[in-house]
Amino acid sequence: MTVRSSLTIVLAAGEGTRMRSSLPKVLHPVAHQSLLAHVLAAAPKGTGTSLAVVIGPDHQAVADEARRIRPDALTFVQRERLGTAHAVLAACEAIARGADDLLIAFGDTPLISAETFARLRAPLAKGAAIAALGFRAADPTGYGRFIVEGDRLVAIREQADASEAERKIDLCNAGVMAIDGRRALEILGQIGNANSKGEYYLTDAVEIVRKQGWESVVIETSEDEVRGINTKAQLAEAEAVMQARLRKAAMEAGVTLIAPETVYLSADTVFGKDVTIEPFVVIGPGVSIADGAVIHSFSHIVETTLGKKVSIGPYARLRPGTSLGDGARIGNFVETKAATLEAGVKVNHLSYIGDATVGANSNIGAGTITCNYDGFKKHKTVIGQGAFVGTNSSLVAPVTIGNGAYIGSGSVITKDVPDDAMALERNQQTIREGGAARYREMKTGGKKPEK
Repeated sequence: MTVRSSLTIVLAAGEGTRMRSSLPKVLHPVAHQSLLAHVLAAAPKGTGTSLAVVIGPDHQAVADEARRIRPDALTFVQRERLGTAHAVLAACEAIARGADDLLIAFGDTPLISAETFARLRAPLAKGAAIAALGFRAADPTGYGRFIVEGDRLVAIREQADASEAERKIDLCNAGVMAIDGRRALEILGQIGNANSKGEYYLTDAVEIVRKQGWESVVIETSEDEVRGINTKAQLAEAEAVMQARLRKAAMEAGVTLIAPETVYLSADTVFGKDVTIEPFVVIGPGVSIADGAVIHSFSHIVETTLGKKVSIGPYARLRPGTSLGDGARIGNFVETKAATLEAGVKVNHLSYIGDATVGANSNIGAGTITCNYDGFKKHKTVIGQGAFVGTNSSLVAPVTIGNGAYIGSGSVITKDVPDDAMALERNQQTIREGGAARYREMKTGGKKPEK
């Protein structure tokens, strides 16, 4: 069976003025990935596929994001905003290469799935000229309505042009469309702008196909899947839907979420089996969690790799570049950054470990700080295997603590400590017998202190 080739055109030229933001609309995040990244991830990929993104003038950041996600992406600029068909034809050079299937999607619909794109393409293989994506709207007001005769789509009627009977139709236009690639330029080239706005509407393609005697069909999906994002409120709604999806997928994969609605995940989070996540945990992008890990409440984790049976938190912050070996423990009020902690390491409370490597089975006492920044550069701390660092120690980088070394509590370590050595750096304690009583007498003249 011959695999059909495809071209996906993603329309991402909108300014998104209602977002009230200097950031282009399609670069706003849902589940820690841009709206555009979600759409590009769902688009067909692999042999015989190609991708084009239509951007607005001066939107180089959008082009950069497209190529970051899909290095094979072509970008085209829509100089004037003259409608959806006009935007599609901005990529006419790519269309002219003649893919079997032309998919048209929007960069602000992050909930669309690869499975829906596949369903949309299927009718083209059976001879349809157009397959349009539709949904049953809870409130269809403002949406274009699909006018259907039998199994065929015969028109897309905008709200303003719809009759009273047509306005009662709840099957609405999602805007996403698949067009037979061999006929695409012929169809698109016939779309005119004889309307009140003087714009070229992609929806007119259905009427053109009908007049040619070709077939258009409808593929239905859920309203949630084709949510467009135009405001920050809609962005929050999409985030809620995406988080519900991600939580469900995690639990189906064997993750225990104690209070799912309080846990926030990223689209790229990777879980092993038997992971447990307590309430109020935020997992940012680039996190991989191995089997049996436990994440306690109020922890925040970004760009981190966690080994098997690690324990994190509560109230822990793991920043980018953190890697924990099997069985490592990060306790309450511990922060790590660019740190590798090998198997069995314990950092149980009130510590900062940054730009550091900690060898297997070492113990880092409460209040320990790796002093990694001198005001100009970051420096590295290396702690060997089986080392013990006492409480309230400051390790001033660059510095190396050897295997099995012991650092006395309260030390400020500025020089390397050899293997199995003990290092202690603090002033000698002095005791003045009766000193406290004399001090009180001096301050109060023998009177009781004021409350």
